Amino acid sequence: MTTTTGSAAVTLSATLPSSISPPSAPLGAASEAATSLASGATPAPAPAPSTSANAKDSTADPPLRDAAGKLLPQTDERPRVDSPLFRRRLHDLVRAIETDDPELARSFFFPVEAYEVVKDIKEPAKDWRQRLFRAFGRHVHEYHRKLGDDAAGTRLVRLELDERRVKWMKPGSEGNLLGYHRITRSKLVVVDGAGKERTFELTSLISWRGEWCVVHLHGFK
Repeated sequence: MTTTTGSAAVTLSATLPSSISPPSAPLGAASEAATSLASGATPAPAPAPSTSANAKDSTADPPLRDAAGKLLPQTDERPRVDSPLFRRRLHDLVRAIETDDPELARSFFFPVEAYEVVKDIKEPAKDWRQRLFRAFGRHVHEYHRKLGDDAAGTRLVRLELDERRVKWMKPGSEGNLLGYHRITRSKLVVVDGAGKERTFELTSLISWRGEWCVVHLHGFK
């Protein structure tokens, strides 16, 4: 991990040990670093889902419901950007763009079960299906088209995410019943199959139970 004081830039290697994490920040406060997640290596295969309390260090998607089938509650935990799960989901997103298949990144998208309890709107599940996830799919297709004939072999380079922009959205601040962390206008940097670096906007990430989830890939419409 390298830190440049003048630019306040922190580079997190794709092979960064899970025991090393950025300094924690108070709820709703911003850290003072712009974070760039670099990739250079093929991610290791995802291990079997863990039932231990240390599931944060796994690449497996955490459960949404408890053993009785009840949705687990929202938390105010600020998401990490150096976790194996977050790195795996970024690679899934790039793979979805490369292959023009939004379903490959569905687990990175804000879950419909959480959306139903977070949003203070009529028929939130219907809104999730017909507007939110449909827009995500449309934007994945848009980014794939921009790669053109060089889509095959596209790989993740880094995510440029300025943690000073992280904000805790209190209930009622944007039609929400529950609070969550939000960060906007991050940059997904990839290299296409021809070796050319490309940059795509990742418009909005919000948190669910301490993990970042995509809600808007390119714009809010």
